[in-house]
Amino acid sequence: MPGGLLDIYLAPAAGAPVRRVGRAEAVAGRGLEGDRYAAGEGSFSRWPGKGRDVTLIAAEAIEAAEAEFGVAIAEGQHRRNLVVEGVPLDDLRGVPFAIGGARFEGVRLCAPCKYLVRVTGQDRIFDALVRRGGLRASVVSSGTLAVGDAVTWDPADVARRPTLPG
Repeated sequence: MPGGLLDIYLAPAAGAPVRRVGRAEAVAGRGLEGDRYAAGEGSFSRWPGKGRDVTLIAAEAIEAAEAEFGVAIAEGQHRRNLVVEGVPLDDLRGVPFAIGGARFEGVRLCAPCKYLVRVTGQDRIFDALVRRGGLRASVVSSGTLAVGDAVTWDPADVARRPTLPG
């Protein structure tokens, strides 16, 4: 069963405020047009490697973090590009998936960073998002994605992927 894309966030540079948009262009090998990582301006842009194009987080993870730790994660404070619902992000490491007209590949889990504590002023937000930080992905095929698009993947790809470390 496909999940859905709830929100899209872009920030033009590292540390810049994120802004919510209704649609975005995913560019293969770069990221989302207008975002810091597509422009090579993200905090981790100086290190080469896959999985720096886009970050995803599950709405269910945000809700669980808020409920268990008593934190309030306001719109975009998680600093992830895409908020999805009904998507098993942990299972998509090493797996191709699609959102709208774009294709992605999950690369690795996305741990929270201490920057979130400074942005939110909440000491517990880091701990709240440990093991809930989401997924880093590469854009494999360019295309447009919009809020409300389905997030789809082939369950057979998940079953065939090699066992990956935490």
